[in-house]
Amino acid sequence: MTQARSVQLHGFGGAEVMKVETIDIGAPAAGEAQLRQTAIGFNFIDIYQRSGVYPLPTPTGLGFEAAGVVESVGPGVTAVKPGDRVAYMNAGVGAYADRRNVAADKLVVLPDAIGDEAAASLLFKGMTAQYLLRRTYAVQPGDLILVHSAAGGVGQILSRWGKALGAEVVGTASSTEKCEIARQAGCAIAIDYSKPGWPEALLAATGGRKARVVYDAVGKDTLLHSLDLTAPFGLVVSYGAASGPAPAIAPDLLNKKGCLFLTRPSVFPHNADPETFRANAADLFAAIADGKVRIDIGARFKLDDIVAAHRAAEGRATTGAIVIQP
Repeated sequence: MTQARSVQLHGFGGAEVMKVETIDIGAPAAGEAQLRQTAIGFNFIDIYQRSGVYPLPTPTGLGFEAAGVVESVGPGVTAVKPGDRVAYMNAGVGAYADRRNVAADKLVVLPDAIGDEAAASLLFKGMTAQYLLRRTYAVQPGDLILVHSAAGGVGQILSRWGKALGAEVVGTASSTEKCEIARQAGCAIAIDYSKPGWPEALLAATGGRKARVVYDAVGKDTLLHSLDLTAPFGLVVSYGAASGPAPAIAPDLLNKKGCLFLTRPSVFPHNADPETFRANAADLFAAIADGKVRIDIGARFKLDDIVAAHRAAEGRATTGAIVIQP
């Protein structure tokens, strides 16, 4: 019986509820591949699920994305073979592990130019940026776009890729230091949203120009302000809640703020079938190859230190991506 070391959750709460356990995973079933995982990605949704904001049936694993090497495949698998370097970001929770059986149609074979850590730290975040910039709203040259949490993993990708698409990118971050990171990532303007009066400061910096689209992953602390920073007939995209759940918004408020559009999309429906997933991944890989997308790995934690990884992320003590090493 094949065993794996896996982070397991038996209830919701603080980071300390996560435990590394040895579990039996067996051989890959029909349609599955067994991976030896080499790098695991961290995403803020992991915290939402661990804490119970987005509750899961327990006991459960955690984590959505990882990279690794195919060790064996089950009956009927032809898309991947043993020895292939692969990555995934939508195979169900359980990525926090050193080995795992994964549905083969959820895997994408990695190009030689993309390393395992880059894939684990870029796939979920990069695919999130891909649908936000290319599908939720197709960014055009000359657009002004506002990226909240622009120093974070997705925020840096949005800023760099948006700028490469010809947009003027402005951003917010939660400290002076993070604002500098946002500027390095492509933001022409970066404002500290932890300071009073930041929306007015942002409008002053843009000469009163408002954004065609606002990408808001902060939620509670920023969403109502996002409405005030969006140009008439513009789009507010709420795709996360780092500061807590976004407030309820009456539809009439969107009219009063300029006939705005508001959406709450997710990366998973945008990549629900294998063909679409692999096509979107190819778009991301091409952007990486062209230098439009890159991400700085801000911290690495061993699997045994997963509690410390979550605490660092919750305390906003890191910038860029967190990679978990099996």
